[in-house]
Amino acid sequence: MKEASNLIFNYFPDLTDSQQKQIIQLYDLYVEWNAQINVISRKDIDELYFKHVLHSLAIARFTSFKPGARILDVGTGGGFPGIPLAIYFPETEFVLVDSIAKKIKVVDAISEGIGMKNVKTQIGRAEKVEGKFDFIVSRAVAPVQEIIQWTENKLSKNNNHNIVNGWIFLKGGDLIEEASVTKKKFQILPLQTWFDEEFFLTKRIVYVMNKKISA
Repeated sequence: MKEASNLIFNYFPDLTDSQQKQIIQLYDLYVEWNAQINVISRKDIDELYFKHVLHSLAIARFTSFKPGARILDVGTGGGFPGIPLAIYFPETEFVLVDSIAKKIKVVDAISEGIGMKNVKTQIGRAEKVEGKFDFIVSRAVAPVQEIIQWTENKLSKNNNHNIVNGWIFLKGGDLIEEASVTKKKFQILPLQTWFDEEFFLTKRIVYVMNKKISA
């Protein structure tokens, strides 16, 4: 697994020793917990760093979250993209929500196991989460429009980043029609902008701004 974690460090050479240690710790913790509660497919667990951690960190290549910002991860599953992003942005608060209690149990155990201080979890639907957030992130758990409908009232109107507050999705396939349905301004960016591996050929970031398209 050392070579696999080194892939992360090669793409993100600014990670501190403490952050590198947390990333290294992820593998054994996920193997242990995945044997009890399946949050990652059995065939993918050996590609944890590649298909899950690096994939999640594509968002960190797209934009940077400021200290004090609040990020909501909808349908986090086993903690993606929330946990890798929380490692990378230790001064940003992350709230990871999933409707399946056993998945949140794993997220809590992983977070505690690597000493995360900036991760909170909630069991339930995204609509029930309280508070306002700068960005809402999600990895292919539902159509773009559905997540926006669930969470539109969760976005803060105070824009403090170099991009407008909104939703950042990790998805694959042809996404123009899916994003267009939202009637909001959006961008679609191929992950091969940042990562060379063939796996990312079909992977995209869909950034939907909390701004309607002018008529």
